[in-house]
Amino acid sequence: MRRSDQRRDAVFACYQRDVTGRPLDELLAGARPFTRELAEAVEGHREQLDAAIGAHARGWELGRIAPLELNVMRVALEEIEHSEDVPDAVAIDEAVEIAKEYCGADAPGFVNGVLGAIVRERQGVG
Repeated sequence: MRRSDQRRDAVFACYQRDVTGRPLDELLAGARPFTRELAEAVEGHREQLDAAIGAHARGWELGRIAPLELNVMRVALEEIEHSEDVPDAVAIDEAVEIAKEYCGADAPGFVNGVLGAIVRERQGVG
């Protein structure tokens, strides 16, 4: 299974946890190692990830962001913040592709804008 597919699976596991309240361990039963590692890392850094997303989602309260879009951004931001082997641009591109396929029409631009703003701030640009 490609890493792209495992990222998507991590997004869906985190999303299902938010929507159903089921434990992440239960949702990850039988998941590939990278999917499990990524989803668990998102869970472990949830407050930090949400704070960054909330600070850069101009005009949006965190609670108003669609749960699937929020989890797409959480997974990408987890890789941006904590994965040395994943370039920022790759994490953002993967997130935008997931948003294109599974979220509303405005989601890809929103996801790209929020993640891009976080990366630019971290790099001291703009």
